[in-house]
Order: sequence, then C-alpha cells, then structure tokens
Amino acid sequence: MKLSSKLLSSIAFCGFVFSATHAQSIETKARNLILMDYDTGQYLHTKDAEKMIPPASMSKLMTVYMLFNKLGDGTLSLDDTFTVSENAWRKGGAASGGSTMFLAIGDKVRVEDLLKGIIIQSGNDACIVVAENLAGTEEDFAADMNAKAQEIGLTNSHFANATGLPHPDHRMSVEDLAKLSRRIISEYPQYYHLFSMKEFVYRNIRQGNRNPLLYSMPYADGLKTGHTEEAGYCLTASAKKDGRRLIGVMTGLNSNKERSEEAERIMSWGFREFNNYKLLNKGHKVADIPVWYGVQPDVSMVVSEDVVRTLKRNQKNDVKLKASYDKPVKAPVKKGQQLGVVKVEIPNQPTVEIPLIAAADVAEVGLFGRIRKNISYLLLGSE
Repeated sequence: MKLSSKLLSSIAFCGFVFSATHAQSIETKARNLILMDYDTGQYLHTKDAEKMIPPASMSKLMTVYMLFNKLGDGTLSLDDTFTVSENAWRKGGAASGGSTMFLAIGDKVRVEDLLKGIIIQSGNDACIVVAENLAGTEEDFAADMNAKAQEIGLTNSHFANATGLPHPDHRMSVEDLAKLSRRIISEYPQYYHLFSMKEFVYRNIRQGNRNPLLYSMPYADGLKTGHTEEAGYCLTASAKKDGRRLIGVMTGLNSNKERSEEAERIMSWGFREFNNYKLLNKGHKVADIPVWYGVQPDVSMVVSEDVVRTLKRNQKNDVKLKASYDKPVKAPVKKGQQLGVVKVEIPNQPTVEIPLIAAADVAEVGLFGRIRKNISYLLLGSE
C-alpha cells in the first residue's frame, strides 16, 4: 500500500480492561528460566533464556522429536525394531554408569519401547540406538539434529550427540527447549501421553519417571528432566489446568528437592497470576471503507483471526488496540485481501500486528461506470 497517496485512518478500541505481562515479577533460584503460555506463545517470565547452556538430558527432547518426525512422515512405525550395537551398549548401557534402559548387545528393540526408554528412563543407550539406526552414526545424527534445529528456528542450539552427555559443543537455550516442547505437543499429540507415564519396565527392570511434577502436581504431564555437574538439576515441564497449558524450563538448581519445589512454585505462579483473554473475535467488523471504482461503494474490513493474549489477572487500562488502514481502497477487492492492521499494544511487550482483511469481493466497474463516477466526483466531490 502507498500510504502517501491515500488517507491514513485509525480507530482506537477503548474499554478493554486487561493488563500487561510485567516481566521479572517473581524471583527464582534457577540459573536459567523461561515460563511460556502454550496457546499464545507469550513469555510470562525469563531469566537468561537465550543463553546457550549445557542442557543435559533435556536435549533428549530433540532426539525424540527426530524420531517423531520419522513416525509422522510414515517412514517408521512404532512396531519397527532397531538393533543394539556394541557401541551403544558400551557408551550408554549399564556399565557406563549413566541413565540407561539396560539394553543388551544384539537386542532388537521396538521403536515404541525405545521412545519409552528415552522419555521415561532417560536411557542414553536408547538414544544412541536411535541415532545409529536413523543416521548410521551418532555424529551423523547430531548433524541431522543441527539441520532440523535451524529449520524449525532453534537458533541458540547446537548438538554434538543424541544423549545430552557433557560435550563442550553441545548447547541449548531454555528458550529453544520451550519452543521445541511446544512443537512436540502441537505436532505430535498422538504420542504426548508417553511423557506422563510414571514408570516403564524393560527386561523386568522397573524404572520410574524422574519428572517430580508428575507426582506433586495433578495437572502436570511432561516433559523431561536433566542433571549433570555442569548443568545442575534441570527440568522441562508442562502442565495443563482448566484448559490452559504452561511450559516451563529451568536449569542450575542445586538438588532434586530444590528442582521439584522451584518448578512447582513457578508453574503455580503462572497459573495463578495470568490468564488468556480474547480481545477480538475473528470476523469482527472494524469499519466499512470506501472502494474507488467499485460496483459496491464500500467493503467491510474484519479481523483476520482471534486475538488472544496472556495477561495478568484483574488489572485495568493497560491494553490498547488501534486499527490502522488507508482509504479509499481501489477496486477490484478480493475477499481476504489485507486492508490494514490492528496493533495490540501492551506495556513491556512487543507490539503485535493482526491483519485486517476484506470481508467480501468487490468487482471493478466497467468503462462507462468509471466515467460516471469521475463525473460525479468532479461535480459533487463524491461518487
């Protein structure tokens, strides 16, 4: 649109009583933290969220995501089997001293069991088996992980292995972990129930899920813990309460107890202090704007999508909605054509612009119609 050649108009929406998200309104013992609303993608609290840090076993979520991709595109099924190599057994098995599924050399393991072994038991051996069977080597699988990370916008992540075991080049940000978690939940809901399973038995060895929130918060249902000396006690968590889901990622806690208490405190704060509010409905008419050379004199301009924002509860006068557009618009106009924007202005948050679109087609008049409208404009100053 060329604003210089048309009249710029705006409408301010008044009377909204929703408040902004005020950043850093709760202290945390975590070294790095992000709390995200799943539906809106808004961040309710952050602390060094973009910093690339050792993610420990939380990065196994990327290994799981790669496996979900294969299941999703049909190149793999839950009943397919992968073979356990000696390398996977030595690096990730019982003798390694790390988290393990207790696989044995030569085992042929169902993909579904490997997923449970990674998600519930945090098995390093299961991760290496997946990497080797999907890419040939763990190094090649890490290269595939990095390519996928760039593709899906994880800009502060770099993978050196499939397990999250300490490596100087293996890094993620808690922001990227939150983004990845949101993708897992939205893109692969058919597998998400695996994250809430509290135990898994393989080779008659019963192991419990390490996620503390599964035992302390009745509405928690995922996702992954992590712990190394460098990373501290970590957690990528998700919980859904009263139809609303939060995702929280934290690192650097000093003990399992502190991780459990801090995670429950931060998640509970997010549910208690914030809610999602619909500011505008999709299809809401903002204005009728004139159409130059149109068979109809004007066209309705409507909101292109529901406008939902996560806001602090019970506060007023913080949200401003302003519609900006230029008029008249020249025919022909196509239904769905963008004619302007609604700017959602919330203190301490970036301004969001929602497209305003034409509600109907408006065809252009023919030659004689154009002549008549030109004459009308010259004589009367209007069509």
